Amino acid sequence: MSTPDKPHDDWDVLLHGYVDDELDAANALKVEEHLAGCTDCTARLDEIRAQQALIAQEGVRWPASEALRSRIGAALQREIAAPRRQREPAMSWRLFLDRFTRWSLLPSAAVLAACLLFVTMRPEPGPSLEDQLVSSHVHSMLANHLTDVLTSDQHTVKPWFNGKIDFSPPVVDLKDKGFPLVGGRVDYLNGRVVATLIYRRGGHVINLFIWPSSGAAATAEEREGYNLLNWTQAGLDFWAVSDAARDELKQFQQDFSDATPK
Repeated sequence: MSTPDKPHDDWDVLLHGYVDDELDAANALKVEEHLAGCTDCTARLDEIRAQQALIAQEGVRWPASEALRSRIGAALQREIAAPRRQREPAMSWRLFLDRFTRWSLLPSAAVLAACLLFVTMRPEPGPSLEDQLVSSHVHSMLANHLTDVLTSDQHTVKPWFNGKIDFSPPVVDLKDKGFPLVGGRVDYLNGRVVATLIYRRGGHVINLFIWPSSGAAATAEEREGYNLLNWTQAGLDFWAVSDAARDELKQFQQDFSDATPK
């Protein structure tokens, strides 16, 4: 049985799959056996079911448009068709030049073959930060995991992040500006855990990803049919991702910046 100082966070993914009937028989049985003796995970299961019930209520859940479904389907097909990336680290150029000095004693054909082998063994670059952001945005809606904490109360969302990330993200409800707060969750992007705030703009979802600033310049672009907007404020990087219009996303940035410490 779990204890308060050792929560079963590693069971969360299985619990979501269990609620959505996505587990095979072996894993479903594993979850049921665990639930029989774990009050913490039983409570978490009730929380997940309550969140789904809230999301399913009229006025809370927005059905995806056909255009959105098409973009998600196309993104998934590209992901499935993409070649598997190699994980082995590339040979450094310093080591390559050292070996090339010795290879130069070989016949030229052998040297050329060695060079070609080095080039083909270099791993393909991983997905860019922008691709990761769009993927997380799409996945959050596709996997019915838009929020970990579902509430428009900023005073509930902000302390929820305590202990889950190593910084304190600003949390504001912009309902009076037309961008109501839906809730928050944690994501894993670019090698670190980040905070994500979820807002609405009409029928559009805005995922706002936040982490300590790396000093990168602000950018704005379109990727896979989604608009991305990046800015830095108070030592933090902010990335807003949505299929809302670009001018609406810029208005969201302005309203959020005005409502949070500079």
